[in-house]
Amino acid sequence: MRSRSRTWHTPEHVCYIATDKSRGRTPVALFSGDTLFVGDVGRPDLFPGRAEELATSLFENLQAKVLTLPDECELYPAHGMGSLCGRAMAAKRTSTIGYERKYNYALQIRDREEFVRALTSDMPAAPDHFSRCSEINRKGPALMRDLPKPVPLAPEEFNRRACGDGAVLLDVRGYPAFSGLHIPGSWHIDLSGNFPTQAGWVLPPGQDVYLVVENREQAMEAALQLKRVGFDRVAGYLDGGMLLWGTAGLPIDRVPVIGPADAHALLRKGDAVLVDVRSREECTAASVEGSVHIPWHDLRARYTELDPGMHTIVMCRGGQRASIAASILKMKGFKSVSNLGGGFSAYQKAGFVS
Repeated sequence: MRSRSRTWHTPEHVCYIATDKSRGRTPVALFSGDTLFVGDVGRPDLFPGRAEELATSLFENLQAKVLTLPDECELYPAHGMGSLCGRAMAAKRTSTIGYERKYNYALQIRDREEFVRALTSDMPAAPDHFSRCSEINRKGPALMRDLPKPVPLAPEEFNRRACGDGAVLLDVRGYPAFSGLHIPGSWHIDLSGNFPTQAGWVLPPGQDVYLVVENREQAMEAALQLKRVGFDRVAGYLDGGMLLWGTAGLPIDRVPVIGPADAHALLRKGDAVLVDVRSREECTAASVEGSVHIPWHDLRARYTELDPGMHTIVMCRGGQRASIAASILKMKGFKSVSNLGGGFSAYQKAGFVS
């Protein structure tokens, strides 16, 4: 048996309760969507001008509906750790109402006004595609079966179609591969990372997308992930990858990966600037003295705060987001850009963070 319960974090949100009538009449599972996560609750700040209203509704529905479920009721949320639909999701994929009642920080807040303040202040930045996808859903998305599949393109044809104005050139290989050899002017977003969120956040919408991949399977997977964040126009991919591109004599570029010791030496001599592209929350927890903090997604506009003539070393936690940042800086005319190999984690383990 299923029953629906409206538990707002967005105006249309619905949760489902399941009961196994062969065993009893007590609810056994809550499919909570974006309302309740493991360790967190849904964000009410994604609709402009309605954050306090939605936070109030969320509080009332959590207290009056969700928390009336029995402790043993299993919790199945729509998202897990890494999603930006919440602020502090745990790595565990499922939970129970009893465990969340005891340990979920948001459910510990029993005062309505305090809850609203907590859920409407200091929230993480929201990706661009959140608002775009709402509009797509409102109009009704195109059917998947009607969308074109990316076609393989030989290097010369790929160069003609992908490297001009009005197209998005996207490299989805691992960041070490992009660092070693890539097409000038390409975006880089590693398919093995948080690809759909990162792509939806920074790629310009409304243009044909052309992919640089290792193989056809990677192209199909990238196209599927892009469609999930509103990029339906994935037109083609480079057949034969960068090996055939290089042998065709077409332009190439690279982003050197630099180790912590070499980076530290350059920074001490003043021969480079370290740009920390991690989130605000990560930098608040621990940072490198003298570094410039600009989140990777903000570099699209804030690159003007940096000197394009300076050797710029970009750093995230491990290297993937820094590679996105490096591709943005290269597109903006920065000639000397390096990726700090291993990111902040490696820099800290090398003993260069006090």
